[in-house]
Amino acid sequence: MKLRRRRLGVICSFLLFIAVCLSLVVTMKGDLPGSGKPETGLLFFILPGIASGLVARRRRVVIALLGALLALPFCYLLIHLFLLPSRSVWQELAWLFSAVFWCGIGGLACLFVGRVFRH
Repeated sequence: MKLRRRRLGVICSFLLFIAVCLSLVVTMKGDLPGSGKPETGLLFFILPGIASGLVARRRRVVIALLGALLALPFCYLLIHLFLLPSRSVWQELAWLFSAVFWCGIGGLACLFVGRVFRH
């Protein structure tokens, strides 16, 4: 049962990370509508971390990061093979690795809220 929850958490983080990445790259070019700042779009990457943290009860942060790290090459390839990248390779890699960071923050937030409600 624990192994199944972990796998489901990794799959959830993997799929949601790719979905958020593609939606930001395709529709919003990395920024929130009306904000004018591409960095604020990275906050959407908290959602895969929270979702995988809710699915996997233990090791929430590790599961969220593992799913995001597995999705990272797929996102990079999808951006460079099917979409026209608007930034250089190094900027794109930096953006994707910061997205992994925010996914981990989502897992930490889920862990924090769970601990607060237990006490």
